[in-house]
Amino acid sequence: MISTHVSDLTVDELKALVREIVEQTLADFLTDPDKGLVLRQSMKTALELSMKSVREGEALYSADEVAKELGLE
Repeated sequence: MISTHVSDLTVDELKALVREIVEQTLADFLTDPDKGLVLRQSMKTALELSMKSVREGEALYSADEVAKELGLE
């Protein structure tokens, strides 16, 4: 493996390296890790029931409230 130091790069090579790192990082953040997976019917039903409850005005609880109720603080 050839070891290269940043100080050995030209300005254009450094710009290209930074550009490549930024593009890869953005792609990692913006891609859907679940793409192509199938949603099980049981999960789909649970999500639909949850959305229906919200539409009908049922109480919502924050993650902090749930953690406190379960003694997970």
